[in-house]
This record gives sequence, C-alpha cells and structure tokens, in this order.
Amino acid sequence: MDLTVHIPDEAVPALRAKASGVPLEAFAERVLLDQIRATGVPVTTEVAPPERRTGQELIDACAKVRGLLTDEEVDALFRRNPSFARPIDFE
Repeated sequence: MDLTVHIPDEAVPALRAKASGVPLEAFAERVLLDQIRATGVPVTTEVAPPERRTGQELIDACAKVRGLLTDEEVDALFRRNPSFARPIDFE
C-alpha cells in the first residue's frame, strides 16, 4: 500500500535530523512499521526502501554535477593503470 503523508514545512528540518542521512521516505516507513510491530501485530513483509524502488536519487545527484567535467577529464579520472604482472606457468 502506498501512503501519502503531508509534513508541515517547519517540522522537516527536525525530521531530517532524526533520520540521520536515511532518505525521509525510508525513515518514515521504518517508524510506521516499528509502531505497528509495537502493538503486537506481526509485520511479515518489508517494503523496499525508496532508493531501491527508483533510481531518482542517483539521477538527482548526477544532475548536480552534469557538465562540470569534459569527456576527456572523465576518461583521465577513470583510466586504468597498466598492469606490470607477468603470466605464471604452473607446470
């Protein structure tokens, strides 16, 4: 079941601080499920955290840095060092 909850703007900073870096959707889900479990109702299935449902957070993070580096700079950052290893003969 999906649920929409409206949080007053003035409460959001306190909620973010309490979540300690966990996405707010995942934190709210955990709090609600913990409250249900505290009443003795068994909760047998966990809903995947939002970061596993969509890649939107990754897309948003990448959008902030898009265009800051040229293709050549990206290639230089991720270029592999040549290996100096030699083949081993086990015979």
